[in-house]
Amino acid sequence: MPSIPRRALPVLFFCAATAACLPALAADTAWPARPVRLVVPYAPGGTTDYAARQIAQKLTEQTGISFYVENKAGASGTIGSSLVAKSTPDGGTFLINDTTYAMLPHLIRKLPWEPADLVPVTTIVDAPLVLVVGANSPYKSLDALIGAARKNPDKLTFGSGGVGSSTHLGGELLKQNGKLALTHVPYKGAGEAMLGVVSGQVDVLVTAAPTAIPQVKGGKVRALLVTSPKRLAALPDAPTSAEAGLKEFTATNWFGIAAPKGTPQPVIDKLQAEVKKALASPDLVQRFAEQGASPGGLPSADFGKFVHSQTQTWGRVIKAAGVQPE
Repeated sequence: MPSIPRRALPVLFFCAATAACLPALAADTAWPARPVRLVVPYAPGGTTDYAARQIAQKLTEQTGISFYVENKAGASGTIGSSLVAKSTPDGGTFLINDTTYAMLPHLIRKLPWEPADLVPVTTIVDAPLVLVVGANSPYKSLDALIGAARKNPDKLTFGSGGVGSSTHLGGELLKQNGKLALTHVPYKGAGEAMLGVVSGQVDVLVTAAPTAIPQVKGGKVRALLVTSPKRLAALPDAPTSAEAGLKEFTATNWFGIAAPKGTPQPVIDKLQAEVKKALASPDLVQRFAEQGASPGGLPSADFGKFVHSQTQTWGRVIKAAGVQPE
């Protein structure tokens, strides 16, 4: 075999390195070239699942490549989140995360993944929280509810989907902002908690707008306030927190997309652009508005700052509520 001149080695190494990089670069620019999995870390039928399926359908239409939802429920979303964190970062798998994602570091002592193992891509939508009471409740306004709660400390109750759930911490946020003494009644899920307030077993429930709106429109519960800056078109009679006298009660229930660490930046940027384009479509805008939700589309860096801020905010709520990590 003839020897290779020493002066030719750098050229050969450059060519070899370039050739090795070409497939990766091509994969980035051609993405998506194969079906893309969106992992929802909860069971089908919830608000996170709904948001995921709406955006998946629109992304499939825009790109001509299948974006499909896969539900991996369990352990407050940690099973699905861990699966994505440990997936190959090739643009084939993403996580649909939500507000609970920002709460988990304060609720679980040792997560099965490191926060840095998942990187932000963009937001899908965010929806305010809604404070509801049963249709037959004697409390017709927030003032009436607060007055009764302060007159009878710990007598009034608020329901939740379980200790550490978003409905529980939403109720704790209400207590802290309103300086109220309410007794927590945990159920086995958000659906049971809603039945609890509908039946009058509990006095109050703080839940996401997409969950509350159908029950309000169905006449089963009454909305006393929404935590959005402006009133919702879907609940025009419900005052905002500021209008009701709780200016600091401004939490939202948000949904976004995260990717395994190492996912090429061109892929993240393209997905963010496709999501933003999808969220501008009139049909999707209308569908989300009917759920009380506002479209997202934040750039990756801004979403990362938002998640960091949310993690700190909910950490303070959890600490003040005395919830101990498991």
